[in-house]
Amino acid sequence: MTGDTTPFSFGSWLHAPVHQQWLQTEGLRLLSFAKASKVPQGFANLDASGRLQADAIAETMNTTRMTHSFAMAHVQGIPGCLELVEHGVAALLGPLRDAEHGGWYAVAEHRDGNTGKAAYLHAFVALAASSAVQAGATNAQELLAQATQIIDQHFWNEEEGALRESFSRDWSEEERYRGANSNMHGTEAFLALADATGDSRWLERALQIVERLIHGHAAANDFAVIEHFDRQWQPQLDYNADNPADGFRPYGTTPGHAFEWARLVLHLEAALQRAGFAAPDWLLHDANGLFDSACRYAWNVDGAPGLVYTLDWQNQPVVRARLHWVHAEASATAAALLKRTGAQRYEVWYRRFWDFIERHFMDYVQGSWHHELDTDNKPAASIWAGKPDLYHAYQAVLLPQVPLAPSLTAALVELSTSSPAM
Repeated sequence: MTGDTTPFSFGSWLHAPVHQQWLQTEGLRLLSFAKASKVPQGFANLDASGRLQADAIAETMNTTRMTHSFAMAHVQGIPGCLELVEHGVAALLGPLRDAEHGGWYAVAEHRDGNTGKAAYLHAFVALAASSAVQAGATNAQELLAQATQIIDQHFWNEEEGALRESFSRDWSEEERYRGANSNMHGTEAFLALADATGDSRWLERALQIVERLIHGHAAANDFAVIEHFDRQWQPQLDYNADNPADGFRPYGTTPGHAFEWARLVLHLEAALQRAGFAAPDWLLHDANGLFDSACRYAWNVDGAPGLVYTLDWQNQPVVRARLHWVHAEASATAAALLKRTGAQRYEVWYRRFWDFIERHFMDYVQGSWHHELDTDNKPAASIWAGKPDLYHAYQAVLLPQVPLAPSLTAALVELSTSSPAM
């Protein structure tokens, strides 16, 4: 099945008006739930029923992802979202930012005691700023300028062709670690920055990252993404073996990231071609390899449908929980590969993933999606509590509706301006 490239002989959901309407309706449902996450200093975590905890505090990850998502909603023409975008921009220019040393804390005014500066979070600041600019939000250009300055000054390493991982508050101490996850979201941010700024160097940087982590390391590892490295880019295969279910740096391989990388590789290929650059032939080959590997080893591997969170180096399940973001990325990547190749197997996987999401993740009682399921596909909270994440699910319903390039917010802007006038 994984080698089948025959064009599909039955209608594609991607071209079905009712399916497109279904995706749009689900997007509105997700947005309605997420609006409750607004707090004075940004956006905070929602519990399983969509309520804020009494001690809820704004976090940079939530604030950036919500700002990006509401910016996409605004450019689609959904009323009430621009105010939320501008609230996020103000938070990122205010209580979430380190006014003394530059960069962004993880939590407003670093009230969790963590003053470190992480590439992962700064990539999301750049993504949020790019989308806010394209949404026309007040002060978004200032946020974009600050975000790109910090990336250029501290995180981007031209010699390595990748992002450094993290620093102390004053940038004087650097973590002795390199991570695939931060560089993956750096790639996503750089694609958005290229569209928001018109500067092709961001595409060049994205290609450098992909060439190192995917065409170099993952392709040589049966397209299982190696997540953890030392500062010399030597794989650290036992990293977090004693904490395998870590939410950001789990032990082993993470099939959800293989899907996410595959999609970004296709976006990069399309973006390079759109900008008039030659796109390496290996980009499509590697995207196929990443998707096939993740499907082969993570789907239905323990007797129940669904994708497991992590695998060991023999491709055996380690953390068997099913996470919503993994399935959101799987469906979006199947859609991307279907657009790129027209191969029937991607239509089959696309339908399979959405059938699973609709049956198991979508919560029609309390709203949004369950963020985690146990091995029996029942709601759980061993890794992620509550429902704080809009970004993955919302992008999953939007990506099938737009081309592979430009990046998502820019594509939505083009779609909204190309619609025929009444």
